[in-house]
Amino acid sequence: MAKKQTTEYGQSIIRGLKQAVAFERGRLVPGVRKRLVNIKPIPHYKHNEIKRIRAKVEMTQKSFALLMGVSVKTIEAWENGRNQANGTAQRMLYLLDRDNKLPEKYAIVA
Repeated sequence: MAKKQTTEYGQSIIRGLKQAVAFERGRLVPGVRKRLVNIKPIPHYKHNEIKRIRAKVEMTQKSFALLMGVSVKTIEAWENGRNQANGTAQRMLYLLDRDNKLPEKYAIVA
């Protein structure tokens, strides 16, 4: 690689780092957009609510386990109150509770 090309890459990297520092300090940087979002807290579904959601999507424990990416034993434990679903699973339960046709909409189930 030619020295001139190496210098150009180095200058580009330094320029990018300076822009990142400026952005982090709250300065406007041309070409950089900032989007503020408000994320709702993760819900906490209890055993009876999880069973209700599974019934709402009309799935067996086995099918629901495949959908959620967990074992059937995990679904059984959730529904019997022996274990609690983790944050990611709780978020998925929230989405399914809001829209029971979600698996079909995104072709997760045929």
